[in-house]
Amino acid sequence: MRQTLPFVFATLVPMGLVIVAACLGGWWCLLALLATSTFLQLLDLAHPAPRSDAPEGTEFPAGNGLLVVISLGYLAAFGLAIDALLTGWGMRAFPQALAKLALITACGFTLGQLCVPAAHELIHRPRKGLVRLGQMIYITLLFGHHASAHRLVHHIHVATPLDPNSAPRGLGFWRFLPRAWIGSWQAGWQTENRLRQRRALPLWRTPYTAHLVGAALSLGLVGMLFGPWGIAIYLALCAHAQIQLLLADYVQHYGLRRVKREGRYEPVGPHHSWDACPPASAFWMLNAPRHSDHHAHPSRPYAGLRMGTLTAQRPILPRSLPSMAVIALFPPLWRKIMDPRLDALDSRRRAQG
Repeated sequence: MRQTLPFVFATLVPMGLVIVAACLGGWWCLLALLATSTFLQLLDLAHPAPRSDAPEGTEFPAGNGLLVVISLGYLAAFGLAIDALLTGWGMRAFPQALAKLALITACGFTLGQLCVPAAHELIHRPRKGLVRLGQMIYITLLFGHHASAHRLVHHIHVATPLDPNSAPRGLGFWRFLPRAWIGSWQAGWQTENRLRQRRALPLWRTPYTAHLVGAALSLGLVGMLFGPWGIAIYLALCAHAQIQLLLADYVQHYGLRRVKREGRYEPVGPHHSWDACPPASAFWMLNAPRHSDHHAHPSRPYAGLRMGTLTAQRPILPRSLPSMAVIALFPPLWRKIMDPRLDALDSRRRAQG
């Protein structure tokens, strides 16, 4: 339990502020935005060095419980935020347009930087109930195919041209975005369809049926509860969360490639993912910035992910993952910062032979 306490504080306090802001409005909306963005950045700047790794093999029995709580909070935050943005409830003591902008931004950050990592953790858990909970989050974000494509495509083909979510050097984020969205949908479908054919199942017996039906039901429920403008807000929040998910994929694998030898790609290693050191945003994002260890041990619980030894050969981001995601929105600036780092990594690797 002690290992998960920092995650509890870093995740539930900002999420709680978003829920309070959706209920009370006013200055709470601004406080929620600051808690999900500026405060985390300031903490990362104040303490940029990575925290020490947890003892190898330590179990984290409270970790799954926190994921379930985050999932329930996700549903509450999503529904309350749509209602508050639609009705303007509680926002009359503060400039309403400003309050709504702060709330939709804070809610979007919560969905993309906390709830998406929670869903990611859940689909890697061995218990089917937890996996389905993670799938539910992706489906209600209208991104259900990611639950298939991430496990069956990304983890197998990461850092190769076969993975739509691994950006090659020189590809800007805005060109990567449609390539990754469409490509992962197609690659996930093709893989799931091959598995279906191998099991001699009918066409509808794939997870994509649940993804599509679930998306339709989500849209229908939102429309029934909140009407057409509620659907518009729902789509905006889903798009915000999806962009943040794809920004994370873009940043964490940009320009890194596995070498192909004798027709086969080398095994995935620490040098095929960009890790980030600052601990505050790592707690908020359930250790998602410790990405190379996740690829090495996909079933390892988030609280046990390790940074390991930082060597000159390790791809380490110069700032936190959320900060680098903002920079990635400006491709010329992104390339100016990251391409020299790729050159340095390549030079060191060649020098080592």
